[in-house]
Amino acid sequence: MCTDLGKDDFKLLFGNNLNRIRVSKNLSFRKLAQRCDIDYSNLNKIEKGKINISLSTILELAKGLDIHPKELFDFEIDEDN
Repeated sequence: MCTDLGKDDFKLLFGNNLNRIRVSKNLSFRKLAQRCDIDYSNLNKIEKGKINISLSTILELAKGLDIHPKELFDFEIDEDN
């Protein structure tokens, strides 16, 4: 499976997917922050893979985006990296 995937790489993939979903819903950082209990400056850090987040943050993101939490993890992992 993804044994060679590092934590930082995973956070980046997660962040890229979060960005894709947020942009597809035409939400700014501030607008998404208003819809969930996360500071807008932290949303930018999450999308850039700068911080590690908790399960409760994942739930808040899903609520703010009006999606199932599993959609935040719906991204491809390149096994060659």
